[in-house]
Amino acid sequence: MIRATRILRREHLSGGEIVDRVVLESGERHRRRIALRGAGGLGFLLDLPEAAVLDDGDALVLEDGRLIWVEAAPERLLEIRATSDHALKRLIWHIGNRHIPAEIGAEAVWIADDHVLADMIRGLGGSAEPVERPFRPEGGAYSGGHGHDHPQSGHHHHHADV
Repeated sequence: MIRATRILRREHLSGGEIVDRVVLESGERHRRRIALRGAGGLGFLLDLPEAAVLDDGDALVLEDGRLIWVEAAPERLLEIRATSDHALKRLIWHIGNRHIPAEIGAEAVWIADDHVLADMIRGLGGSAEPVERPFRPEGGAYSGGHGHDHPQSGHHHHHADV
């Protein structure tokens, strides 16, 4: 099986032969080693030296130089908004206090769809509307980062590698 041994970050992607794509949810994009199959049917082994977050628009470099495009899959999320910047910061504090992955934007926050958290947010005066979109959660204080528009390296998920 051909191996993908490194990531070409989207900001450095300027050419190369893209031969397939993988569509992965946020929890599936934090990997080191796993057998994958692209949407076009190409099977390959992701075999990185260390665990890394694959972001939307990155490419995996196969041993022969060909590329596999990485696409963030749409997920069911809650889009959280507030009436003021201060109110949104307060909601972010409550979300963070529950240690759940969150993507923080300038005017909204996105978390996994959860009716209990939606009720909590609404009870605190915010709005929590279901949406479907790619999820790019913050990486956390100790996860490093790879300098994308969304400063994340993935939440620590525990996966069985193949």
